[in-house]
Amino acid sequence: MTYSLGDIAISLALVIGGAFVLVGSIGLIKLRNPMSRLHAPTKAGTLGVGSILIASVIYSFTYGEGSLHELLIMIFLFVTAPVSAHFIAKVHIHRDQTEQKLPKPPADTDWATKHTHALDNGQVGARIADPNSPQGKGPS
Repeated sequence: MTYSLGDIAISLALVIGGAFVLVGSIGLIKLRNPMSRLHAPTKAGTLGVGSILIASVIYSFTYGEGSLHELLIMIFLFVTAPVSAHFIAKVHIHRDQTEQKLPKPPADTDWATKHTHALDNGQVGARIADPNSPQGKGPS
């Protein structure tokens, strides 16, 4: 039985995609820190599912009429996976659940994720930085 180049490419893409999805799933279960756990599903989503979709594109052009719908799905995955990972990381930083505290920014600047100015500056959002302040708790 002979195999065409398309069959070999499809099989290789499926094996690579399945391996990335498996490793990503194991990493999601085994890693304990949310910041390190964040890496596993993004790799499984982009490389694993991307390889499986490439196998589908190759199959559709090899044995069918050809379809590029899978490319639209890949573009959607490649755009949304990093953005969602970034949002999850920012939420984790905002909840102060990191093992290492962020260093203080220079006196005249702010970090992008936290507002650290003292309340006596009178700047907007200063109450968010210190919820135990005498002016009140939390944002108004």
